[in-house]
Amino acid sequence: DILDESQQLELQRFIQAGGGFVGIHSATDTEYKWPYYNQLVGAYFESHPEPAEATINVLNRDHFSTHHLSQNWVHTDEWYNYRAIHPDINVLMEVNETTYRGGKNGRNHPISWYRDFDGGRMWYTGLGHTEESYIEPFFIEHVWGGIQYAAGPMQRIDYRKSTIVPEENRFDIEVLDENLNEPMELEVLPNGNVVFIQRHGEVMLYDGVTKQANLLHKFEVCTDFEDGLLGVALDPQVEQNKQIYFFRSHPVDSMQIISVFTMDADYRSIDIKSEKILLTIPTQRLECCHAAGSLEFGPDQMLYIAVGDNTNPHGSDGYAPIDDRPGRAPWDARKSSANTDDLRGKILRIKVEQEGYSIPEGNLFLQDGSEGRPEIYVMGCRNPYRIAFDNHRGFLYWGDVGPDANESDINRGPRGHDEINQARVAGNFGWPLFVGNNQAYHDYDWDTQKSGKVFDPLKPVNDSQYNTGAKTLPPAQPAFFWYSYDNSSEFPLLGNGGRTAMAGPTYYQDDYPDIESKFPKYYDGKLFIYEWMRGWMMSVTLDEKGNYVRMERFLSEKEFSNPTDMAFGPEGDLYVLEYGSAWFQQNPDARLVRLSYNRSNRKPIAKIETPIEYGKSPFRAALSASDSYDRDGDSLTYEWRLGDQIISTEKETSFTFDHPGIFTVSLGVKDEEGALGSSSIKLKVGNALPQLNIDINSNSSFYWDKSILSYQISVRDEEDGTLGAGITEDEVITTIDYLQEGLDRNLIAIGHGALKQLSLGKSLIQSSDCSSCHQEKKKSIGPSFYAISKKYRMDSAAKKYLVEKIQNGGAGVWGEVAMAAHPVLADSDAGSMVDYILSLGRQDIINNLPTSGKYSFQEHMKKENQGVYVFTASYTDKGGEMIGPLTQQQTLILRKPIISAVNFDDGLRTQSMNVEAGTVPGLDEALALVIGEPGSYYAYEDIDFKGISVVNVTILQHPQYMNGGILELRMDSVGGAIIQSLNIEQGLLDVGPSDLKFNVSEFEGMHDLYMLFKSEETKPICAVTDIAFLR
Repeated sequence: DILDESQQLELQRFIQAGGGFVGIHSATDTEYKWPYYNQLVGAYFESHPEPAEATINVLNRDHFSTHHLSQNWVHTDEWYNYRAIHPDINVLMEVNETTYRGGKNGRNHPISWYRDFDGGRMWYTGLGHTEESYIEPFFIEHVWGGIQYAAGPMQRIDYRKSTIVPEENRFDIEVLDENLNEPMELEVLPNGNVVFIQRHGEVMLYDGVTKQANLLHKFEVCTDFEDGLLGVALDPQVEQNKQIYFFRSHPVDSMQIISVFTMDADYRSIDIKSEKILLTIPTQRLECCHAAGSLEFGPDQMLYIAVGDNTNPHGSDGYAPIDDRPGRAPWDARKSSANTDDLRGKILRIKVEQEGYSIPEGNLFLQDGSEGRPEIYVMGCRNPYRIAFDNHRGFLYWGDVGPDANESDINRGPRGHDEINQARVAGNFGWPLFVGNNQAYHDYDWDTQKSGKVFDPLKPVNDSQYNTGAKTLPPAQPAFFWYSYDNSSEFPLLGNGGRTAMAGPTYYQDDYPDIESKFPKYYDGKLFIYEWMRGWMMSVTLDEKGNYVRMERFLSEKEFSNPTDMAFGPEGDLYVLEYGSAWFQQNPDARLVRLSYNRSNRKPIAKIETPIEYGKSPFRAALSASDSYDRDGDSLTYEWRLGDQIISTEKETSFTFDHPGIFTVSLGVKDEEGALGSSSIKLKVGNALPQLNIDINSNSSFYWDKSILSYQISVRDEEDGTLGAGITEDEVITTIDYLQEGLDRNLIAIGHGALKQLSLGKSLIQSSDCSSCHQEKKKSIGPSFYAISKKYRMDSAAKKYLVEKIQNGGAGVWGEVAMAAHPVLADSDAGSMVDYILSLGRQDIINNLPTSGKYSFQEHMKKENQGVYVFTASYTDKGGEMIGPLTQQQTLILRKPIISAVNFDDGLRTQSMNVEAGTVPGLDEALALVIGEPGSYYAYEDIDFKGISVVNVTILQHPQYMNGGILELRMDSVGGAIIQSLNIEQGLLDVGPSDLKFNVSEFEGMHDLYMLFKSEETKPICAVTDIAFLR
C-alpha cells in the first residue's frame, strides 16, 4: 500500500475529472486493498519467473504505443503473471508463453493494454523491469505512445465531473447517550426522538429537547446465552396509529415473542396493556446460540423478522453443525435453518392486520402452507443479526454471522465466512449446507468421523432426522459479500480479524428535501454496511440494477466501538448504536451517537473527561473539558450544567453530590461565531465501583509451552468489604480459557457470563428465605438443591415449572410440608435462582477457578494451534442506595511469544504483503511479510518484556530486489532507547528465512517495540516475517 486514503481520493478525483494514468511493470504489484485501483490498472501481479528472452505478439499495431512495432517483438524482461484481470481492458500485446518458462496465464497472456475508465484514460505495460529496457528505442517509443494516449486530446482537467468524497471533518459526531447496557436496536421517531432497546429488557427514549435518555419500560426477559430484548420497529403508519413492535425472549418459556404495543400521542409512554402478540417462535434453551431478533418494516409495508438458527456451533469444529444423532438436536442446524417447517434460521415476512397477521404474496412458499411455513421469506440463515432495506429498490439486506473454522478442510468443507446478503426476491441462502458464495460443506458421519458427499447448491437435500419439513430444498443463493478471518481477495477493504457482519440503510438524498444537515449527494444511492468486531463502516456503490461496483471506508479515521445498529432520521442524520468493547455487560463506550453533515461553520467538539463515574455518597466529581476543540481554530467558552443549574464556566471544574441518585451533567462549548457543541455524562452516586486486580508473577503478554502462571486476585468494595472479609471467593468469577486461532472470543464471554448469572442466582437464594427449608447438598425440611437438580435438570419444561413453584408455592411433590409462595419475586430473578439450582451436579458447567493458584499452559499443545489464553476475573457488588449492582472485570490476553510482522500497530512508509508459495524463486511456502524501506519503521505496542532475554527477528533478503542496510530496534518511540543496530549486507543472505537476534535482557515491564530501517540506497533493506520473544 503506497497511497493513504487522502491520496487515493485525489487520484480517483483526477481520473474522474478526465485525467490519464500510465502504469509500468510493477504498477500492478501494489494497492491490493483498494478495489478502485484494480479496476484502474486492469489486473494484479500474481508471480513471475526469472527474467528471460521471450516473443511478444503485437495484436493492435494502430495504437500510439505499438504502431512502430512488428507483429512479433523479441524482448528480454521479467514476465509477470496476472490475476484479477479486468474483462474490459483492450489488450495491445500478449507474451507467447511457449517462448519462455514460467508463464501461468495461458495462450492469451496480456502484457500491455489500455481503456477509457471512469471519465479518464489508462494505459499499462508489463515491460520495464530491466535497466537495459530504458535505453532500448522500441521500449522508449512504446512508453511514449502510452503517455500520449493517456494524456488524451488537449483539454483541461475538469473537476466538476468528479464525484468528490466529502471531507471527514465536516461530519459532526455527537454523543447523545453513553455507558449503555448492551444496546441492541434503535428507531427514530417522527418527532426526532430516538427509541432504543437494551438486551436486559429496557426500552429507552432519548429526548432531543432535554438531551436525556429515560426508561420507557422494562420487559421481563430471559437473557440466557444471546436471548433478551432484541428487536424494535415502528409501524409504517406510526404517526396515525402510534404502534411499536418488539422481539423479545419469554422470561421462562423457551420461545421468542413478536408483539405490538400502542404509544401515547407524544411517544413518551407505552401502553403495556395494549399488547397484541403476533407470533411466537418455539426455541430450545438447553444449549446456545444465535437468536438474531432484528425487526424491520419494508417499503412494501410488510414486517420482516430475523430469527437465528438456535444451534450450538461448538461441536462441529467450526464447520457445518449437522449432527443428527439421538439427543443432538441442538447441534443440528438442519432442524431449523434448512427446515421448511420451522421458523428459526429465517427471515420472516408477514402482513400485520387489525387482529394478528396474514401471509402476503411473494414469500418463499405457498400461502396455504402446503410447501412449508408460509411466513418464510428467506431461509438458510445462521445468525441474521441485523436487517435493513433499500427503500427505493425494495431490496432486503442482512448481515449473517458465520462459523468459526479458520481454514478450509478437504474433508469437511470451507472455512468460516460472514456474509452480507441481498434479497431481491424470496430465496434459500444455504446455511448450514453452504456458506459464502455457495461454498459447499460435506455430509458427515459423526460416529465414524468420516465425510460423505458434497452438498449440491442447485439441489440441496435435508435428510436430518430432525427435519420436519421438505427433504428437497430450493436452490441455494450466493452471498452478496463474503469474507473470512483472513484478508479477502474479492473484497480487500474488509480487512482481517474477528467478524460480525451488519447491514445498514441505503441513503437517498431526495428523501430529505430542504434539510441543511442531510448527507451529501455523494452518498446518494449508496448502501451502508458495518462491522461489529472490526469497527469500520463502508459505503457501497451499486449500479442502476443494484449490482456491486465498489466500496470505500466511511469516516476512515473513526473506529466505532462495536456498532450494533444504525438508521437515518427524519432530518437526514445518521444515528448509530455502539454496543461497547466488552461482551455481556455495561460499557462506558456503549453509546448512542448522531452523525450529521455540516456545510458551514463547524460546531466545536465537546468532550467530557472524568476519572470515575460512580461513587458512594457524598461523591465529588472531577470534570474536565480539556479535550474539547474547534475544527476551525476558534477560541472556546464553556458552560457546565446540572439540569437547569449552571455549575461552572471553567474548562475544568468539580462538583459534590450530597445524596444518592443518577445525575446528568452536560457540557456546552461555544466557538467565536456562537456555534454550540454539547456532550453529557451520567454520574451514579450511591454505590462505588468495585476494585479488582489480577496480580501475576510472570510475563503478562505471552505464554510458553508448559510454563506455570501463578496468580492472585484481590477485590475491594467500599460497601461490601474485601475478599475474605465480606466478599466470598465464589462471588468472584474467575476463568482461564484457551481460544483457538480464529475462534470468536464471544464464546468465552458467554461462558464467563453464564458463571456470573449462576453467581447471581446463588446470591439471590442466599439473601432469601430459601435456606430455612433447603440446603445445597443435604435434605432439610425440603429437598436439597442437588436433589432438585437431579430430578429436573434434563426436563426442558422444568424451568417454567420451578419458577412458578417459587412464586406461587405448593406441596405434595417431596412431602406434605408446604413451600412458601414468593409472589413479588420477578420472573428474571426466580429464573436466575432456578438456573443456579439446575446447574448443580452438571459436568458441563464451567468451573469457577479459585482466586489464587497456579495454571499450566498445556491446552494449546493438544490443539497444535496458535491461539490465545483469556484470563478473566469479575466481581459484581451487592448494589447501593438507589444504584443497582456494579461489575468490575479484568481480562488478560496471553499469546504465543511470536508476532507476525504484518500485525504492527503503527508505522511510517509501511508495506505489507502476502507472498504465495513459488511466486519468488527460493520460497516454497506462503508467507506474510513487511518490507523494510529506507526511513520506514514498524511499531508493536504494549509488550511485556518481563523474563525476555532475546528478540529474534526473522528476515528475508532477495539480492535482486534488496540492497541491505541497518535494522535497528528501539524502545517506546522512534527516538527511544536503542536496543541494538545490526548491519545487513547485500547478497550475504539466502532467499530463505534468516534470524537476527537482539539482546533485551536489560529491559523490564511494558514497552512499545520499534523496528527501524536505515540505508543510503533507495532499494529496500530486507523483508521481515516474524518477531519472536525468547526467554
